[in-house]
Amino acid sequence: MGKATGFMEINRETPDERDVHERVRDYKELYHPFPMEKLQEQASRCMDCGVPFCHTGCSLNNIIPQWNDWVYRGRWDRAVETLHRTNNFPEFTGRVCPAPCESSCVVGINRESVTIREIERTIAEEGWRRGLIVPVMALKKTGKRVAVVGSGPAGLAAAQQLVRMGHECTVLEKNERAGGLLRFGIPDFKLEKAIIDRRLEQLIAEGVEIRTGIHVGRDVGVEQLQKDYDALILCHGAEVPRDLPIPGRNLAGIHFAMDFLTRQNRRVAGLALADAQEMTATGKHVVVIGGGDTGSDCVGTSVRQGALSVTQIELLPKPPDRRAPETPWPLWPHMLRTSSSHREGCRRLWGILSKEFTGTEGRVQQLTCVRLLWEQKEDGSQPKMKEVPDSRFSLKADLVLLAMGFVRPDAHGLPAELALDARGNVQVDRNHMTSLAGVFAAGDMATGQSLVLRAIAGGRVAAQGVDQWLRKKELALE
Repeated sequence: MGKATGFMEINRETPDERDVHERVRDYKELYHPFPMEKLQEQASRCMDCGVPFCHTGCSLNNIIPQWNDWVYRGRWDRAVETLHRTNNFPEFTGRVCPAPCESSCVVGINRESVTIREIERTIAEEGWRRGLIVPVMALKKTGKRVAVVGSGPAGLAAAQQLVRMGHECTVLEKNERAGGLLRFGIPDFKLEKAIIDRRLEQLIAEGVEIRTGIHVGRDVGVEQLQKDYDALILCHGAEVPRDLPIPGRNLAGIHFAMDFLTRQNRRVAGLALADAQEMTATGKHVVVIGGGDTGSDCVGTSVRQGALSVTQIELLPKPPDRRAPETPWPLWPHMLRTSSSHREGCRRLWGILSKEFTGTEGRVQQLTCVRLLWEQKEDGSQPKMKEVPDSRFSLKADLVLLAMGFVRPDAHGLPAELALDARGNVQVDRNHMTSLAGVFAAGDMATGQSLVLRAIAGGRVAAQGVDQWLRKKELALE
């Protein structure tokens, strides 16, 4: 470890956010640059504990204490190499990951945790700046061809791993540009798209073929891909959103959050919209239903579009300001989280149940709600919600965005014999192979809606599974 007493002498610091009045006028990154000497001080706070619980918090098993030490010592070459051993795209996770590693940091038991995510992001950026991130070419080609369906974090991670193993890999993407929800779902103020393009150039240089505008299940079937390739990895994602079937749902002005966010990302990129339907918050009272990250992204986007007001409502009760006793360290804490978007202007309401949409001339104008009480049962089972008597109220709602998560992948176009689990996800084994031989699945398609780092981890495991399966098959033929 770099400095044995660093965690006792130095307080946690993070980059300053740009002024709210400035940043809501654009879609650029939120933070000011962080001085390098301060970052190295933050890296010195890592205490190199005997059991690094940050590893258990990270699905990628990033080797966090080691690269913290390299950063403190100014050995950026070693830091970049160590980080990329486990994470294909640290510049993505260093921006959009909620950092469960920090919640399980040992320093965080009685002090503020190490700023792991910011250190990770900076290692990646320094790697690019110093020319340390370059194409990694396979030493030997296998002659095997693998197709990856979907170019989100799972698909791109799988593709990069496969070409480095010597396989030929083609990524099929239904949109006109690669990146999946990284490109079309996450707002530019959290992840500017030039960051994705920079990494795609590396993948292409390594041998990944990216074919856009091909919708598997419509333009080409899975059965045909099985014939054309030696193996197949499905990384479509979990794209079926959770709906809100209450009276008035058919009124105009009620949209799924991802449709709203995708349109804005297309506008920022100068791309054509999928249809002529207008979907902006300009001059409207916006209600966002759902309190997660997607809802937060809708808040920030609505503020930038010039909404008159933004209200975000959540079914569950307001979390505590500090880590709840039922989620002790090193678990992911149940606690109140306030994002940069919330700080830009938003009213937040908890314990709210949506009852009815109303409006005139076919357009939504109000959302009627009731307040909830959550009764905790003595036996420790799930709390039960109960409507508060006479608590009915209405919210102005010219635009309603449903941000309640995703329920399952879209099974349209998938083979009928492909086994699904109880939640509608594609069922896979420990190597991420599906019930069809030679067909694998990774990312949200196999796990359900989850984090970018879990998608990258799944893509890496699937690529390893494909490689092992192809080599065993080759040995069996000899």
